[in-house]
Amino acid sequence: MATIGFEEKLWSAADKLRNNMDAAEYKHVVLGLIFLKYVSDTFQEKWEALMKEDPDFAEDRDAYMADGVFWVPETARWSYIAERSKSPEIGKIVDEALDAIEKENDSLKGVLPKNYSRPELDKRILGEIIDLFSNIDVGGSGAKEKDVLGRVYEYFLGKFAASEGKGGGEFYTPKCVVKLMVEMIQPFKGYVYDPACGSGGMFVQSMKFVEEHAGNKFDISIYGQESNPTTWKLAKMNLAIRGIENNLGPKHADTFHEDLHPTLKADYILANPPFNDSDWGQPKLIDDPRWKFGVPPAGNANYAWLQHMIDKLGQNGKAAVVLANGSLSSMTSGEGEIRKNIVNADLVDAIIALPDKLFYTTQIPVCIWILNRNKKHPRKTLFIDARKFGQLVTRKLRELTDEDIRKIADTYINWQNNENYEDVQGFCKSATIDDIREHNYILTPGRYVGIEEEEEDGESFEEKMERLTATLAKQFQKSRQLEEEIRKQLGGIGYEI
Repeated sequence: MATIGFEEKLWSAADKLRNNMDAAEYKHVVLGLIFLKYVSDTFQEKWEALMKEDPDFAEDRDAYMADGVFWVPETARWSYIAERSKSPEIGKIVDEALDAIEKENDSLKGVLPKNYSRPELDKRILGEIIDLFSNIDVGGSGAKEKDVLGRVYEYFLGKFAASEGKGGGEFYTPKCVVKLMVEMIQPFKGYVYDPACGSGGMFVQSMKFVEEHAGNKFDISIYGQESNPTTWKLAKMNLAIRGIENNLGPKHADTFHEDLHPTLKADYILANPPFNDSDWGQPKLIDDPRWKFGVPPAGNANYAWLQHMIDKLGQNGKAAVVLANGSLSSMTSGEGEIRKNIVNADLVDAIIALPDKLFYTTQIPVCIWILNRNKKHPRKTLFIDARKFGQLVTRKLRELTDEDIRKIADTYINWQNNENYEDVQGFCKSATIDDIREHNYILTPGRYVGIEEEEEDGESFEEKMERLTATLAKQFQKSRQLEEEIRKQLGGIGYEI
């Protein structure tokens, strides 16, 4: 079993090999190789099992396909590549291996990065990265190794997102945010959809949730869409490395302008669409049937995303959507009216205000909208103010702890189930649509939960006032002394006050 810190050690070793290569470019070099090792190791494990049963089946492609194992031709197997890591032709060997795997496996067509032979990629560094991954030694069964490779892939995605800064947000949502969303809407059975799926983190976490709660991963069907071509490939590889069946469409495509799942009605939607996207092509979509609550403004896609997701929800569907806080209170360009219509349609189940610095891309605080077509508390919305949660892991990055996630998710679930829920000043409040109307349909949790009550310190009001006024008297006295000193100094240089 891999030791704690295994991913960190591997990352720091791989990062040393990066040399002067840009993080965005290096990402595809490294993640492609992790994927190649994964498919090869999985194939090798099955090959060894078949050799014991019946050697005639060991090279039978169908025996692998039946088990959901990718068929890997001989020249694409990791042992073949690792033996040639010092060859000047190693880039060409890796490209041909990835090409061969694509040709043999329909679900990987057009997915794998095949540009390892390009002149600007230092072949010595490429060979060293291959050696590094050849030495991933986790002991135990192949299943453990596969899980470790999945963990490594996921960990590296997060590290690349941090390295790339703003660009990293296109493909990565912080794991703690994804975990919170999954724990709140609990995708157990049915269709799970993400219209801006990045590298597929929502789906990976959904499957983890099912497995941790003794569910059956075959009860979930994954549907997604991603507009960035390289990110779409990362997602396909990420899901394949986890053995997660998926339908991300036959290619990358823009969800607003080319919906690849036009008839889908999802049971669960999990999404972190681009924040405040100002160039989403509204003029071509003015009469789109998705805008049941009002036409979203051309300069901000927040309400286009929300309405697209509402349109995709099945009759009992639930959605958890991360948006910029502006979505809760904006009144410009008709957004206030759209929000009012969504609230009056009784679709907003909960709003959670999160702390700042959770994302690599922006330090602004964000919120989670929970939408629900079948609310357990009609005409009520739960507001949770978690802005003080989380802990700083660097000066610019905060993470929600497992305890934070548990507290927020339990509060929502207990409220839904009428179990051990009560309003807590400064943290949570169950509000009616009438309450929301009084606040002009602004959904900022702080307006509803109020200010946190301070703990009693045992000091009586009279004692406290005596202490504070005595302190204030001393401060006034000091202030007068300083004032006199300033007058004197100014007088000394010819200025009177």
